Amino acid sequence: MSTTIPAGRLQLSQVAARQYAAMFRLSTAVEIDHELRGLIDIRASQLNGCAFCLDMHWKDARAAGEVEERLYMLDAWRESSVYSDRDRAALELCEAITLISDRHVPDEVWERARASFGEGELAQLVLAITTINAWNRILITTRVEPGHYRPGQFRESANAGR
Repeated sequence: MSTTIPAGRLQLSQVAARQYAAMFRLSTAVEIDHELRGLIDIRASQLNGCAFCLDMHWKDARAAGEVEERLYMLDAWRESSVYSDRDRAALELCEAITLISDRHVPDEVWERARASFGEGELAQLVLAITTINAWNRILITTRVEPGHYRPGQFRESANAGR
């Protein structure tokens, strides 16, 4: 089944297939808890305004069993009690990296993340946040259309290529 999603400006996966595939491999190489990855992907996409990524990651999170409350409270995670200390540290770091031009990544944000994650986990967290921000920029720029994604669609194609 095709993983091509309509794009209003440029079908990057076809025009720059090798580079697009490398980006996809980087994204799938990140090793982080699936639930936490979903929260990070959705939160960064909210901040960046990436409708396609919100559609995709919300659908994937629901299909994986994430509860609605944790998804719809994500925009107000600081005020909600449904997130663990690890979730909070990851979301705070996600916001700092996503909005890096505001204050860079403050030492206190980094220290809270470091207190919740080991060095290897922290490295994966930084890569997860970086890749979703890159995807947001790619998909917003090329105007990939939301609403066409099926849960697990890209995972299926990744598994087929192995």
